[in-house]
Amino acid sequence: MPLPDSFTDSFASSGRGIPEATVARLPVYHRVLATMADAGTVTISSEELAAACGVTSAKLRKDLSYLGSYGTRGVGYDVAFLTYQIARELGLTNPWGVVVVGLGNLGRALVSYRGFATRGFTVVGLVDSHPDIVGTRVQVGDRQLSVRPPEELTDVVTESDAQIGVITTPGDFAQDVADRLVSAGVHSIVNFAPVVLNVPDSVEVRKVDLAVELQVLAFHEQRRRQPSGSVVTPLDAGRQVGVGSQGSDGKAMNA
Repeated sequence: MPLPDSFTDSFASSGRGIPEATVARLPVYHRVLATMADAGTVTISSEELAAACGVTSAKLRKDLSYLGSYGTRGVGYDVAFLTYQIARELGLTNPWGVVVVGLGNLGRALVSYRGFATRGFTVVGLVDSHPDIVGTRVQVGDRQLSVRPPEELTDVVTESDAQIGVITTPGDFAQDVADRLVSAGVHSIVNFAPVVLNVPDSVEVRKVDLAVELQVLAFHEQRRRQPSGSVVTPLDAGRQVGVGSQGSDGKAMNA
């Protein structure tokens, strides 16, 4: 969609100092808006968009104000234009090259996900250390990529111009992979391995830990099941996880 120069110029100078919480919500806004645009929606009110994104309308308007977009009173937001604005702020107007390290079940599932291409990302490199996997070809969208060994990771990054690394290896290998990615010039990493990576301050790491997310859900689920006003004592907590506690006489009491 062609954009007026005044809109483009004003937007190019906006987007500075956006809070991290707002940045985390922008991809949600973009996904919802893109879906609406595909469905033929032309304009949408802040209340409707906020409801579709699972936030309050006040929070939505505040977030979008950082982009310099306030919508039109009585009309709402132009869906196509706002989608473009957010995509530009997120850096999605040009595709980003992604190299995936670790072609186990999770890695292959990520590689086969077709949503990456429609959201500004292209898988351009595959790396794995298993001898049965190295050298095989994997279907990625409408093309095939050859799986390369870790020793060739720098070459993969250089040849494909990959800017983002995705680690889906077991935890024992994740730090070595991260070191190789950093040495190859990658400054953005998504880490699915259950470890904390040690990287330079100039490298951005986004950790995705499904076990942690499940534990958070378990916490809230437990809270919902507890009677109102009840308090979990240390002894109760020990019994819930099946560990021993100390009795008043100092002897261990098994749950």
